[in-house]
Amino acid sequence: MNIMTEKSLEDAVNAEMNRPNEPIKMRGDQVTVHYGDKQALFGVNLDVRQNQVTALIGPSGCGKSTFLRCLNRMNDTIDSARVGGKITLDNEDIYDPKIDVVELRARVGMVFQKPNPFPKSIYENVAYGPRIHGLAKNKAELDEIVEKSLQKAALWNEAKDRLNEPGTGLSGGQQQRLCIARAIAVAPEVILMDEPCSALDPIATAKVEELIDELRENYTIVIVTHSMQQAARVSQRTAMFHLGYLVEEGPTDKMFTNPDDKRTQDYITGRFG
Repeated sequence: MNIMTEKSLEDAVNAEMNRPNEPIKMRGDQVTVHYGDKQALFGVNLDVRQNQVTALIGPSGCGKSTFLRCLNRMNDTIDSARVGGKITLDNEDIYDPKIDVVELRARVGMVFQKPNPFPKSIYENVAYGPRIHGLAKNKAELDEIVEKSLQKAALWNEAKDRLNEPGTGLSGGQQQRLCIARAIAVAPEVILMDEPCSALDPIATAKVEELIDELRENYTIVIVTHSMQQAARVSQRTAMFHLGYLVEEGPTDKMFTNPDDKRTQDYITGRFG
């Protein structure tokens, strides 16, 4: 008879609840961001654990989307932006001059607030990335990547008979899942999501949340959300930002029931924000 020791039971519970022993996939160390003369982030230290969903919460303008954009160097596209400190992916500095930014953004994919499919067919939306990154040797391999990506994004059954129709013809929720399929198609390791459900109705939101939960088996996910309920439902860890500072970070259940900082408590209970 297999008797679980108290220690092994505790380990099993930890593994299921927060997986605290998961390796660190990305790490922010004293991250600062300036837009011209204005400082948007102040010395943020945050670990992103593998195969977990980390939710970034906090009032509007508090720096959470700014930090998210640092993780795949999207701030490089803003002329006035300067990023300081260090951010690593598998212990490699992503701001090292030797890093290929195109390759980095394939490894660290992004899904934006508003669904933004390309003005192409559903098939071409998903096939575009693998084609430019040379991930398929022939049409059969490309077809397989498209099908698998749409399946992982829970869109294959709805889209398989309309692959040649424009992606813009899908509903808002389907368009967002198409954007997730497009991100998955280049085999990323990390997926960043900037309020991916804010433009969606409750039914579409529930589908995307369910999808996020499934995707974390294979991907590391960082999500910015204004919805406390969403953060509580989809994430294993939560980080609270306020006025450009990281207030605290920890297991989601603890953050929502027993946070260390009064500002977190006040924000979660709706006293400010």
